[in-house]
Amino acid sequence: RGKMIENLRGRKPTLIDMEKCRRSAVVIPLIEKDKGYEVLFEVRSDKLKRQPGEICFPGGACEAYETPEEGAKREICEELLIHPEQVEIIAPMNILFTPFNMVIYPYLGMLKGYNDTFGKDEVQEVFTVPLKFFLEEEPEIYYNKIYTEPSEDFPWQKVEGGSKYRWASGTYPVLFYEYEGRVIWGMTARIMNSAAKTILETR
Repeated sequence: RGKMIENLRGRKPTLIDMEKCRRSAVVIPLIEKDKGYEVLFEVRSDKLKRQPGEICFPGGACEAYETPEEGAKREICEELLIHPEQVEIIAPMNILFTPFNMVIYPYLGMLKGYNDTFGKDEVQEVFTVPLKFFLEEEPEIYYNKIYTEPSEDFPWQKVEGGSKYRWASGTYPVLFYEYEGRVIWGMTARIMNSAAKTILETR
């Protein structure tokens, strides 16, 4: 027993039920221009079944065998048709955990020698927004309600108060940026907003 407990020393924690979550990773790609850094976004192909036409960062689901950083780099190379040496990962940004069993690992990255290429099966177009915009502008924020709906076979007899038990409720922020007619919203906006705050903290 003593050895079993001692083996826990130095353990790094993870999220409870992490194995049930979908792991995804994205790159927040920066391109250095004469007037400063630009952030590259993708418009998802309208042929995709999931979120067609929405604005997002390059990225996607992590394979079981790879780290989030490896997954982020693989995905951006596949989607933008670039080589790994064209992407420099600068730093991990804050991790986004959603109420929908999804964990997203964002990485700030630098694109080198990029010539507006992308795979048309997944990407409809790409565009850039000055990083300065996100450092100076605050997004609009709305809040969706989150509540618990017990299953039909929930064992109320095991709960103090039975079916009258008062479940906790909460809210989930939904952010919106608008830039030159484009709306960047949802998880992409939330990741960008967090990254902008992190960048400002280093000034």
